Amino acid sequence: MDERDVRILKAIADLGTDSPERLHEETDIPISTIHYRLNNLREDGVIENDLNDIDLDAVGLGVTVIVEVLAEYSGTYDDVAEKFGAIEGVTQVYLTMGETDFIVIAHLTDSDMVERLVSDFEALEEVERTNSTFVISTLKDSQRALEAYELNTLLDELVEE
Repeated sequence: MDERDVRILKAIADLGTDSPERLHEETDIPISTIHYRLNNLREDGVIENDLNDIDLDAVGLGVTVIVEVLAEYSGTYDDVAEKFGAIEGVTQVYLTMGETDFIVIAHLTDSDMVERLVSDFEALEEVERTNSTFVISTLKDSQRALEAYELNTLLDELVEE
């Protein structure tokens, strides 16, 4: 990636849109160049999908549960992670190091769904123990990691010289 790619990605993260016109206003990069670069970033797999953020509280999925999973398995961690990811309501699965084997995030409607989630985990033979944490209030939740950085930091760290 070069500086223009990083500037475009940062603008997408900050604005929440991939509109070439809005990106041009933010970056001063010509619209035709933005179109070309967006296509290349998509083809290279850097941009994976369209950005359509949803307010989970507004749709009724405002209960967030973080589950730490200690697991015992003989196959691959991918096989176990796939089982966790197939549980209804699970949106993220992470393989971790340390005492916890996996961290799983779920977005649910109410305590009944939390109970079902815990039961679904307990039904898996690979699960030795879980530790679930209710999120009381979401203070920051961004799916756009680039928002957390200053542009100069991204340019210093990501631009290939």
